[in-house]
Amino acid sequence: MAALRCVALLRAVNVGGRGTVAMADLRELLSGLGLGQPRSLLNSGNLVFEAPRRAPAALERLLEREAAARLGLETDFVVRTATEWRELVAANPFTDEARDDPGHLLAMVLKGAPSAAALAALRDAIVGRERVELAGRTAYLVYPDGVGRSRLTTALLEKRLGTRGTARNWNTVLKLQVALQG
Repeated sequence: MAALRCVALLRAVNVGGRGTVAMADLRELLSGLGLGQPRSLLNSGNLVFEAPRRAPAALERLLEREAAARLGLETDFVVRTATEWRELVAANPFTDEARDDPGHLLAMVLKGAPSAAALAALRDAIVGRERVELAGRTAYLVYPDGVGRSRLTTALLEKRLGTRGTARNWNTVLKLQVALQG
């Protein structure tokens, strides 16, 4: 049976001095778990690998448990297959922003799929010019004035959406798509 190409995104590692972990240690962790061809992209917890056919949620639990046990790293992992990643890219509702300003467009990959009511509650909480759309377990976020000054924080997103996740800017999303292709 052929292996699945997957991406694992770690939440809140190597940002602001929190959750510091070397990418080499993460690649070694994946190898030690029998996951093939582990690669990392950038220093912010983006991993690409091959896995036996099993549900991404099971891989998330395995990676979270083993990262805590072997590396002392307590964080969420969000796993998507290469097919799911292609679908995430294709579902982006902000095509103009993806083309013209990809640094201010983020995809927040979520553990669960928020409801329409959760999306409405999130939109009601936005006080700036930010825009958000949902497609399944992905929130697409436009920060026209930049993420750093925005009040639309990860904590607010997770509270209103009722699930945890981790965001990457569109440039990184596309680099991960290329990495998943081989």
